[in-house]
Amino acid sequence: MPRTKPRISGRRKPEEATPRQLWLRGAPEPPAVPALSEQVLAIARHHLDRFASLEAKVLKGENAEAIHDIRVASRRLQQVLDLLYAPAPARIRKLRRAIRRCRKALSLVRNCDVLAERAARVLKRKRVRRRPAWEAFQEYLAARRTRCFRKAIRRLEKLNLPGIYIQLRKELEGLREALPSVAPAGGGTAPLAADLDAALRQRLGAALQETWQGLESSLRQAREQREARLLHAVRIAGKKTRYLIEVIHRLGAPDSQRPLQYLRRLQQQLGDWHDLEVQEEMMLEMVAGSGMLRERLELAMEVERLVLQNRRRKRRYEERFWETAGSSERWEHLNEWVRAFLAASPPQPSRKPAQSIRWLASSHHLRAGKLHR
Repeated sequence: MPRTKPRISGRRKPEEATPRQLWLRGAPEPPAVPALSEQVLAIARHHLDRFASLEAKVLKGENAEAIHDIRVASRRLQQVLDLLYAPAPARIRKLRRAIRRCRKALSLVRNCDVLAERAARVLKRKRVRRRPAWEAFQEYLAARRTRCFRKAIRRLEKLNLPGIYIQLRKELEGLREALPSVAPAGGGTAPLAADLDAALRQRLGAALQETWQGLESSLRQAREQREARLLHAVRIAGKKTRYLIEVIHRLGAPDSQRPLQYLRRLQQQLGDWHDLEVQEEMMLEMVAGSGMLRERLELAMEVERLVLQNRRRKRRYEERFWETAGSSERWEHLNEWVRAFLAASPPQPSRKPAQSIRWLASSHHLRAGKLHR
């Protein structure tokens, strides 16, 4: 006889929370998934190791990708440190400043590398308009890069990157040791781990709200005034938002892949615009500071024509950016994702300063000490 399908009850199913709401509320996870605090610490250790591993390649001076990668690693490391330490104690602020100074020391070297690669691509073509101007610019970039790299090396020596790595590694290991290694006898999550995860979920929501408001504010100002410095502020705010959502995505937040891809695309557009902005500045510095106007006037005029051409390209990049930022369908999707994430985030605690892992860990040890007495 054919099997009959079981009858389905007509009762309505209770409404279930969305995956994002379950994630933000700290819903029970499978035993194989580490606690949220452990995942954030693992991300921080990964970025710290990545940052330190690139030092040797950077010091050799010939690896342009290593210089780019160490600057990106420094931004990602700073983003995770801001989540773990909020507010940050003085020693963490000092280490954070050192990481930022490392990135700043290499910024001019990175600019020279990007523009030298652009000049090399142009000169590889068979037919190049104003070839002498591009060749002069290539020589100028090589000489300037050498000077900037020597200066950067002196700054890095003063910063002592191995010492920064050792100190930050000790700080992160201290946080790791403060976490409970044994689950309670009755199952579930240890009290300290639950406190840490709750504090991190609150901090993630607060950090995303802060960075998103900064990005929206920068966009409004840049749209109203259309100045290069304001568009550069949008670029920096976009980076902060992107790197924060990268952390949220790695922690398993649902539906975070599309917003992250869109932010990467926006950052690429603004990065191309920034390269043209820096190219114009360096070309004008070359003409004004190398005696070219006095000794090689015709070549200087060719360089100035390249600057005018560069400005037209910049305007096209700006128009393309404004077509996709602030009003496009993808931007609306990103805005909706951020609003939904913030709406589902746990409310901020009544305690005035935001609770950090370090504060919770020390308070846990104090409570434990009182109980043992």
